[in-house]
Amino acid sequence: MRTWRLRINLNVGNIRWIVIKTLMLVLLVVNQSSADEIVLTEISARLIKTPITQGDFHQQKHLKVLRKPLISTGSFTYHQSKGVIWKTLTPVPSMLLVNESKLLTGQGEQAVPAAFGQVFKAMLGGDLAELTNGFSITGTNQKTAWQLELIPKDDMLKNIISAIVLSGDTEVRSLEIREAGGNITQINFEHITHPSDISPEQEADFKRL
Repeated sequence: MRTWRLRINLNVGNIRWIVIKTLMLVLLVVNQSSADEIVLTEISARLIKTPITQGDFHQQKHLKVLRKPLISTGSFTYHQSKGVIWKTLTPVPSMLLVNESKLLTGQGEQAVPAAFGQVFKAMLGGDLAELTNGFSITGTNQKTAWQLELIPKDDMLKNIISAIVLSGDTEVRSLEIREAGGNITQINFEHITHPSDISPEQEADFKRL
């Protein structure tokens, strides 16, 4: 009888411990989620938000098959209602136009996952809260700088990108794209300005979207 009671007590004790551990894990997940939301809100509050953002970029693409990165430079223009103009100036001039639903290159038009379009709008427009629709987000917010890591939720995008890392201060200063195949693209943004209007040339580019 004592052995039987002992077994019952042990089983009850094990069940209680399992329940306690489960509750602890749930609380940790909830607390982490709340913490990440707070960090995202704090970072969003730091960013300059204007309808138009433009500047220059310096890009390094690290390919697994090459020892040295491929380097390119150019300029970008973000317009809140029109999209993004991404102009590569060196080593080979080219242009990419993108909004929330499509991407246009010299090779033609392509549909893009909504989450991909949201990255540009949120990143250059300063509205990081939009990223929560397409990505799981973790981050840190320090006195002089912040960093966010974005993991795609969309299955189509997961096949292309494993993670995106953003960092900055009152502006987004760098972007790192980690591809599913192992290649990494690092982009630094420089000479960022917020003009009141776009040029006729930029207007003409946006009309192609």
